[in-house]
Amino acid sequence: MPLIRDRRQFLKSASGGFAMTAFSGMCGSLQAQSEDPLAPRDSHFVPAADRVIFIYATGGVSHVDTFDHKPKLTRDHGKSIVASRWLNKPGEFTRHLIKSRWNFKQYGKSGTWVSDLFPHVGGVIDDICVLNAMHCDSDGHDKGTLAAHTGSAQFARPGIGSWVSYGLGTENQNLPSFMVLAPATPYAGAQNWGSCFLPGCHQGTHVIPGKDPIANVNPRGMSRPQQEMELGLLRRLNRTHQGSRAADQVINARIRSFETAFGMQQAAPEAFNLSGETRKTLQMYGMERADTKGFGWQCLMARRLAERGVRFIELIDVGSNSNWDSHGNMGDHARLAKNVDKPIAGLIKDLKQRGMLDRTLIVWTSEFGRTPFNVNANHAGREHHKFCFSSWMAGGGVKGGMVYGTSDDYGIRAAENSAHTHDLHATILHQLGLDHERLTYRHAGRDFRLTDVRGEVLHDVLHGERATS
Repeated sequence: MPLIRDRRQFLKSASGGFAMTAFSGMCGSLQAQSEDPLAPRDSHFVPAADRVIFIYATGGVSHVDTFDHKPKLTRDHGKSIVASRWLNKPGEFTRHLIKSRWNFKQYGKSGTWVSDLFPHVGGVIDDICVLNAMHCDSDGHDKGTLAAHTGSAQFARPGIGSWVSYGLGTENQNLPSFMVLAPATPYAGAQNWGSCFLPGCHQGTHVIPGKDPIANVNPRGMSRPQQEMELGLLRRLNRTHQGSRAADQVINARIRSFETAFGMQQAAPEAFNLSGETRKTLQMYGMERADTKGFGWQCLMARRLAERGVRFIELIDVGSNSNWDSHGNMGDHARLAKNVDKPIAGLIKDLKQRGMLDRTLIVWTSEFGRTPFNVNANHAGREHHKFCFSSWMAGGGVKGGMVYGTSDDYGIRAAENSAHTHDLHATILHQLGLDHERLTYRHAGRDFRLTDVRGEVLHDVLHGERATS
């Protein structure tokens, strides 16, 4: 059965397990009323955005060195204080304040403070809303990364992209609704984009930057008419099997996975072909035409996938030389920022000039921040810090050129308008027209949701909404 063997190999390798859910991982009842589990669905209310580009910086980016300007931290550099990265634990810890190595300056009409690490992002800061009082539940990489994606630091849960796919379906029947562009897996691995108890067709498709980003996408040893005949036979066999199991909606998801995999053979090569992009566009992203592995490639591909109807696109800044976990030397931040600064700014500019930014929500975040202090004044690095960090959003109905939330004078604790990861997730769903309290899935006797039992939409940062404060 060589044709079936080739198809299975294609399904297995084309998406890091996405289409292999036709054979495994698609257990659990499908709560979609449509026979097609990926068919477009109506949102709960009129959305402000059609899609999300979620940019994740692995390792914990220091807020006081990037977007949270702390002049008092600079003035009091070396001063000893009683503090710890475990602020909620008893005991006294003498630490020394550490100033940023980089200067900050104000950018744009808004005058938002940005460090010298991100001059290109500073150039588009009037399109960005900075969240400078984020906090989360865990300062461990695995748990923090998992929480940033799934809302839970403790248990396996569906990733936010899977929830969006489940809630809205896909606009392009030949491409997955949720795609992840990452050269390697971050902390916590592929479960960050897994569907968990949601139907397996909603898990993210992992695309690895390179000359062959989706392996085996081109058929081998068979013509398209032959494939169509095979797919038709599989569809008829599945329908016959379903006839005796009317309540088993998993069959619909199985059929849909085969159809998406088949459609990807035409749609994916076209989507990943950059030959039609101008040199000016490539330069905007800081890349050369032959570059297929840099972060510029990831950002440009995000725009192309967004154009083609992919609902949720995640870009992960991760790899052997891409980790913001600067325990030993904060100097690493300079190299890491240079790698992503121009591509991110280029993505915002490109979407804006094409009239897409208004309907595309861009989110940039990390799992947590880094301590504004350390064991001695000469220490070159910073430790993990969950009590305060920075994220930002742009486009998709978000107010640009503003800073929401402030931390204390040293950036140790959130002082005003603090936002939890659940609040960020609730706001992302809200901009897509989804009520985070209504987007639920029945599993193991209870209704689960991305934000668990918490989460408040950050209405103050959204256009056309009355401030709640």
